[in-house]
Amino acid sequence: MARITHFDMSGDQPEKLIPFYEKIFKWKFDKWNSPGMEYWMITTGPDDKPGINGGLGKRETDSSIVNTIEVDNIDETLKQIEKNGGKVLMQKVPIPEVGWWATFQDPQQNVMSVMQPDPKAK
Repeated sequence: MARITHFDMSGDQPEKLIPFYEKIFKWKFDKWNSPGMEYWMITTGPDDKPGINGGLGKRETDSSIVNTIEVDNIDETLKQIEKNGGKVLMQKVPIPEVGWWATFQDPQQNVMSVMQPDPKAK
């Protein structure tokens, strides 16, 4: 079975997205040393926990990938998204017996989702 092991995000000014994701999700960004390439490796958490890491580069196409980010408190996260220049596209909705899910757009129009696990969600 294949699993997602990396994700790519992009922005017209990718370096301006770094503080947004660092502040809200505590992600770590490391500039990739490749001549002529504006790209950062993203560490989203410790290697011994489930999840994927990714990368951030200069937007070259209109395509986007929506990934889900697990959070402890979806309500607080949505507030932080709006406070830091993002936009909530879809308020939280229950996924019965799984958790609460919402979508947002970051300051450079990348669409992502957040999920708060909650087996009691209905």
